[in-house]
Amino acid sequence: MNKNIDAQTVDGFGREWSTFDQSTLSEWEAGYLFDGYFRIFPWAKLPAGAVGFDLGCGSGRWAKRVAPRVGRLHCIDASQEALSVAQRNLQTLPNCVFHLASVDQIPLADNSADFGYSLGVLHHIPDTAAGITSCVAKLKPGAPFLLYLYYAFDNRPVWFRLLWKISDLIRKFISGLPYGLRNLMSQMIAAIIYYPLARFSLLLEKMGLKKIENLPLAPYRHRSFYSMRTDALDRFGTRLEHRFTAPEIKMMMEKAGLERITFSLEVPYWCAVGYKVS
Repeated sequence: MNKNIDAQTVDGFGREWSTFDQSTLSEWEAGYLFDGYFRIFPWAKLPAGAVGFDLGCGSGRWAKRVAPRVGRLHCIDASQEALSVAQRNLQTLPNCVFHLASVDQIPLADNSADFGYSLGVLHHIPDTAAGITSCVAKLKPGAPFLLYLYYAFDNRPVWFRLLWKISDLIRKFISGLPYGLRNLMSQMIAAIIYYPLARFSLLLEKMGLKKIENLPLAPYRHRSFYSMRTDALDRFGTRLEHRFTAPEIKMMMEKAGLERITFSLEVPYWCAVGYKVS
């Protein structure tokens, strides 16, 4: 029985990845996003023919770049709709194995995986800490686990956190609407807010202004409108969302059995890697 899962959230992500299957994302942008998450991942420490898992694989956008580097990759998602998108996007990669399962039913033996990662997923389940523990249980001792969780703006000024609180009220309203309206309103937000602010940051960057990253939505300045539309639906269309400070994430990772935890100090926040205690 699935306990650590929210059915409406899973359904929403299935629809999101069907709507934005990432097939039209340019190779440059896909690589740019991938590097942002995986810059701290210890590729060189993986054994030859490494076997690992992608927990919450979604459209398969990360697996597409991970699979060619490893022996076998288990792509796991709780949404059949999302998993179908991943199977289509990864059909040329024979070393990908697909599993319809939630985080508390990962279909791998304990202590069997050489690596694992879960990016932008475990903050959308009821018990994030338990989800991390479930993932770590599948790792071999000493194996790395890469994790990305929404941050609580703990490295941002007060005014930035206030803006987020306002946006979160909007999210709570939009995420309760039927999918069609959720999608429509998120696309309006992408067009009216994401795109202008992102391109304004890009303009300021070209003018030589420093500390662009501190501006709202500045991380989108080099990204396509398609990417903004995807993330707007993700951000405003999802009913269940947790946010954590870096110390809270580190504590959860340590309690799950990870050590030598390292955080990326660049966008996206917070991305961290740890190794299962030997």
